[in-house]
Amino acid sequence: MYIELKMPALSPTMEEGTLARWLVKEGDKVSSGDLLAEIETDKATMEFEAVDEGIVTQILVAEGTDGVKVGAVIAMIQGEDEEAAPSAAAPVQPVPPVVAEKVVPSAQAAEPTAAAPRPQAAAASPAPSQSNDRVKASPLAKRIAVNKGLDLTAVAGTGPNGRIVKADVDALSGEGRSPVAAPASNAGLRAEAPVAKLAAINTDIPHAVVKLSNMRKTIARRLTESKQQVPHIYLTVDVRLDALLKLRGELNASLESRGIKLSVNDMLIKALALTLIQVPACNVSFAGDNMLQYSRADISVAVSVPTGLITPIVTDAANKSLSKISTEVAELAARAKDGKLQPHEYQGGTASISNMGMMGIKQFDAVINPPQAMILAVGAGEKRPYIVDDALAIATVMSVTGSFDHRAIDGADGAMFMKVFKELVENPLGLVA
Repeated sequence: MYIELKMPALSPTMEEGTLARWLVKEGDKVSSGDLLAEIETDKATMEFEAVDEGIVTQILVAEGTDGVKVGAVIAMIQGEDEEAAPSAAAPVQPVPPVVAEKVVPSAQAAEPTAAAPRPQAAAASPAPSQSNDRVKASPLAKRIAVNKGLDLTAVAGTGPNGRIVKADVDALSGEGRSPVAAPASNAGLRAEAPVAKLAAINTDIPHAVVKLSNMRKTIARRLTESKQQVPHIYLTVDVRLDALLKLRGELNASLESRGIKLSVNDMLIKALALTLIQVPACNVSFAGDNMLQYSRADISVAVSVPTGLITPIVTDAANKSLSKISTEVAELAARAKDGKLQPHEYQGGTASISNMGMMGIKQFDAVINPPQAMILAVGAGEKRPYIVDDALAIATVMSVTGSFDHRAIDGADGAMFMKVFKELVENPLGLVA
């Protein structure tokens, strides 16, 4: 029995991903639990394990291929109960999903017509020739070349790492031009849109075209949706930090022997969590005709990584010690930067915190991360003239802005939230009580 290996859904929201790297090759024997490939989702690169035992007979999607749809066949495994002889019918089913290898996007609109007869051709195809077998090409490209009697040894591949893909074979046989030259009218309109956008930009200026990562695409889509669909209300307070900084120094002195060093952000995470518990009207999510009221405070912490921004979660932060929060944040941030977070470590959360104070940003308004209903934007602590005990003094002060989803959180509730947060930070013994 031949087993189709399909693109897995590695998170509830995953619709497509990048096949970053194959960890096996054709002819390898695999067992249940063996690592097969690394899949890049919109948030992390995750390892894909084998469920069945057998021999990898065909790899249908080259490593580095973007936009592979969940459920698309990416490889074939021959079950151990099968004979080693190749089967003519086996390749028929995996042919359509290899559409992910195309390098000419506009050709996809015409693919159903162009590809219709090819499963029959593939079923009757003989084994690849010796010369083509040594060429670095996708299995589909090899089969089409054999059917058409084409020699791939002189073809320059346009796929990942110079791999020859279906579009290269179509171009060699002269078929690659027709889908592009005669697209459907709707496809033609879609093709013109990027040109119009580029025309509005001065492309005469020296520039580089940078391909967006899956994470950056997701960030762009989600934040656009947030600003378009979520009515934001912004509330800002100035918070005096002197007492918190004094307590932090004392705690770090006692924790030094354990190798733990609290950051101001660790203490603000705890303050945010405690505030959510004290002001439950802000620990919510808007859900159409309903509203979710959370009884636990799970804090999403914004972490900058090379490909964008990710928000690992400190679960039940209100009931964790500062030292535990500090340790967890350090571990989560390290795995986030390596792209090794598991979905449950970054999906969910009841509220977010984004701290740009370490970069000298005085104050900013953050965009809410739906379905959460609020995010706290933390600016830099700086020396400012401040009224202390009815007298002008110098104090360390930071500006904090809460962004609230006005569909779920009234302005009065948001104001109460900011008031309680300010009091907790300015009287920080409540963070260790």
